[in-house]
Amino acid sequence: MKEVILLATAFINIGFGNMVAKRRVIAVIAPDSNPVRRLREAARQEGRLVDASHGRRTRAVIVTDSNHVVLSAVGTEAIAQRLNDESPEEKEASL
Repeated sequence: MKEVILLATAFINIGFGNMVAKRRVIAVIAPDSNPVRRLREAARQEGRLVDASHGRRTRAVIVTDSNHVVLSAVGTEAIAQRLNDESPEEKEASL
């Protein structure tokens, strides 16, 4: 009999109850520079932009491994901290 191992997907809160899969995040960047604005506009035109800011000022741009661009009203440092925090399940798995 084959043993099936299911890995739980850890999510991080990016504001207003929105979540992103932790393992899918490639980069968390500040939205201020022109290259990031071009990235955001290209994603919008190609249908890859997810606006999770709920109309608030965008404080972080998240790029995923599926090439989606997610806008968040939560700051880059707060998201980075959430990415680095281990959940109790992750701590048990690493033992």
